[in-house]
Amino acid sequence: MITLTINDRRLQVQEGTTVLQAAKGAGIQIPTLCYHEALAPYGACRMCLVEVVAGGRLGLSASCAYPAQEGLVVRTDSSRVLKARRMVAELLLARCPNVPEIQTLAQEMGIERPRFHIEDEKCTLCGLCVRTCEEIAGVSAINFIQRGTEREVTTPFAVPSEACITCGACAMVCPTGAIVIEGAEEIKHRELRLGPAKAIHVPFLQAVPKAPLIDAGQCIHFRTGKCGVCERFCLSNAIDYEMEDEEVEIEVGAIILATGFEPFDCSRVAQYGYGRLPNVISGLEFERMCNAGGPTGGKVVLEDGRSPESVAIFHCVGSRDENYNEYCSRVCCMYSLKFAHLVREKTGSKVYELYIDMRAFGKGYEEFYKRLLMEDVIFIRGKGAEVTDVAETPEEQGKLIVKCEDTLLGIVRRIPVDMVILSAGLEPRQDAAEVARLFGINRSKDGFFLERHPKLAPVETASDGVFVAGACQGPKDIPDSVAQGAAAAAGALALIDLGKVEIEPITALIDEAICSGCKICIGLCPYTAIEFVCRDTTGIAQVKEALCKGCGICVAACPAGAATQRGYTTQQIYGEMEGALLAEARG
Repeated sequence: MITLTINDRRLQVQEGTTVLQAAKGAGIQIPTLCYHEALAPYGACRMCLVEVVAGGRLGLSASCAYPAQEGLVVRTDSSRVLKARRMVAELLLARCPNVPEIQTLAQEMGIERPRFHIEDEKCTLCGLCVRTCEEIAGVSAINFIQRGTEREVTTPFAVPSEACITCGACAMVCPTGAIVIEGAEEIKHRELRLGPAKAIHVPFLQAVPKAPLIDAGQCIHFRTGKCGVCERFCLSNAIDYEMEDEEVEIEVGAIILATGFEPFDCSRVAQYGYGRLPNVISGLEFERMCNAGGPTGGKVVLEDGRSPESVAIFHCVGSRDENYNEYCSRVCCMYSLKFAHLVREKTGSKVYELYIDMRAFGKGYEEFYKRLLMEDVIFIRGKGAEVTDVAETPEEQGKLIVKCEDTLLGIVRRIPVDMVILSAGLEPRQDAAEVARLFGINRSKDGFFLERHPKLAPVETASDGVFVAGACQGPKDIPDSVAQGAAAAAGALALIDLGKVEIEPITALIDEAICSGCKICIGLCPYTAIEFVCRDTTGIAQVKEALCKGCGICVAACPAGAATQRGYTTQQIYGEMEGALLAEARG
């Protein structure tokens, strides 16, 4: 440890600590514009000047680059220091008079107007961007050129650099906003689908475990071999760049399938113009837009940055439609009402709700619907037919035109709006068939996992120990998914606590003497209850009775007649027939 004195306060710090770091740790504020913890100190802005007494000599030094030494005496508030900082701030204000950060710094020091020639620059030449590009990104796409008053930061030959990887690190560390990423300020609705591409992020707010992950495609370390800032600053030492994906096999006593759903792809309904017309967005993209941490900061805006004056919300996109999915997705009506409330609250825009039937079935849902009626939301009972940008009247110029039938009034309407929100329905995941085959369960006609019984066993499946929960079993909202998840967990715990499993009394049986090992039954078994066992030079099929449900598919398919069912052999069936005939003859 090293002992030094700052403003008459004795401090102990680790060796290698700078004066600025020592002062910051003691709560002593020193202004700076060019310091960043992830970069080597540079001392370019000179705002962090302090008075240092070392070896009997007194002088001014940049605290960010001056190492703490044993017995060092430092003053951060002497008249000499304040005068020097005031001079630096005045020079910066003369160079960058319109930069808010410089204006605030000058006001704190009592500077209203600089005495020097006023320029109109935004860059203070602090060098943060140059050092970040070199030390963090490792590409050196920008650097200083010229000297003296002609000094500036630019790319080689002042042309777009091929070395730039557009990571945005230079713009992020710039204290005055002098560097901007072209197009970053534009509102691009297509980017709302995934949100901002950050290298480290939590997959979604409800993720379990709620731990961040690194996107190797965006991470500077994996792209250039440099950076490593997260590893240096992680207090838990949880960053491991060498970690790779691995598959782990675990033996379990019960399985709960909660694979969820996929939102309907609105581009399949070509007449709505999704992906083709501007300001036609899906419900999930609007949800992302309304998020305070989203790319628009929670503001509802059009692609040109304006606030919409009118918005149309389409219900049941992809649901209750013979061309796509005939079933009701259950959630579309209520989240469409929520969107209408958010639009009215954030923008005061006129909102049109185009619905087939209003299905407000849950607790408090009908009350929320009536609340929206009181908020002057316009409800039109009729499905949207088309969205176009072809105007027929002056009022429709520059608008999206919604064509629909108002079934209550019995007329066809053309409604000019600024934005169209498509409330997409829910669909089974694309891998639902593969997952169902893997776990030996069935699917309903609409593709969702099928429960054993809709009333008596709503979370159990045809395979013992396999339970379903949430929207993978069928469209449902959050309260229903939570309730079904709790029921599935209780069923799994009950099965594990039981300690034993009851198997079916009627199972398949393979006659080893007849089986030819053709493996036809193995591929057909829906419960994967048949395995191939090698015997000497050949092999035979063998039934795992704990998995067999006695469906009889293997019995019907076996070409050699080696597969039979317990209780249903030919001799037993003949015996039952003889008994029935004898009983009838005696009766």
